[in-house]
Amino acid sequence: MKKISNLLIALAIILGDIMCATVAYNYRDMLCGIEHAGYSAPASTALLYAIPFAVGITVCVILAIRFCKKSN
Repeated sequence: MKKISNLLIALAIILGDIMCATVAYNYRDMLCGIEHAGYSAPASTALLYAIPFAVGITVCVILAIRFCKKSN
């Protein structure tokens, strides 16, 4: 159970890194699109990409805590 807990913690960290990269890329793309391509949506809509990542990170952390408690 401890190995599963460690794996879930590592997965949560990796998801956090991927989330940062994805949101930053899409935010910059939105800014460029607003400036040059005439996008009408605000750049902050790129932050909506963080919601599924946040749910996944939360689930990983909750399961990691649960598995860690079961292993003790």
